[in-house]
Order: sequence, then structure tokens, then C-alpha cells
Amino acid sequence: MANRSSNRVLVPEARKALDSFKLEVANELGIANYDSMDKGNLTSRENGYVGGTMVKKMIEKAQNQMAGK
Repeated sequence: MANRSSNRVLVPEARKALDSFKLEVANELGIANYDSMDKGNLTSRENGYVGGTMVKKMIEKAQNQMAGK
């Protein structure tokens, strides 16, 4: 099946850091071997939880930077 994801990295140089961050979040959530597993075997809830947690952490970091922390 072809990958039809509409997600794209706006800054190509950030792809490696985002992939690393995704693995870090998946590990924190207890999803082992996330990088080598077929994501189609995970539920939408599990896949969405990884992405949602990433967004939450990125927003928190941006807010801290804006607040000067």
C-alpha cells in the first residue's frame, strides 16, 4: 500500500530530530520497538497518542521559551 500521508516536514533539516523525538515519546508511552514495527498493527488511538503527545511537548517547550524559562 502506498504511503498517502499528507504530513510533511516544513524544514527538511529537522526530519532526523523529529524522528528521534517520535521514538523518545513512544518509549515514554511504553511502545517498544516503535521504529521497527509496522505502524499499521497499532490502533489509531496508539498512533494518535504518540503524535498528540509530541505536539503537547512541543507547545509546552515553545511556551516556556516565550516565558523566558
